[in-house]
Amino acid sequence: MATHNELGRWGEDMAAAYLQRKGYTIVERDWRSGHRDIDIIALDEDAVVFVEVKARRNRLFADPEQAVDWHKLNSLRTAANHYVKSRGIRQEIRLDVVTVTGCPDSEPLIEHIRDFQW
Repeated sequence: MATHNELGRWGEDMAAAYLQRKGYTIVERDWRSGHRDIDIIALDEDAVVFVEVKARRNRLFADPEQAVDWHKLNSLRTAANHYVKSRGIRQEIRLDVVTVTGCPDSEPLIEHIRDFQW
């Protein structure tokens, strides 16, 4: 597996563990709709939360959340819409972004942006 894929997988594992510690229930991971994907789908009380995870080794070039640009948001909207329709979801939905900065041999810095603006 390529190094960036390993970092991404580690970041998703760290984000999922973080969310579970915060009381979220993980429903799905790496859910796919065609070529689009949603990293984590979780429940937070009565809300269905679509979570985009951005992992970076450091913040030298940019903050990880800056990678959630218009194109990524559009892809997430489309995938989330498909998930909601295919599952008959009637609950509140929201998008959260979890950034994980570090590497597998260190303690990561995790930041959680609730209700990221679609």
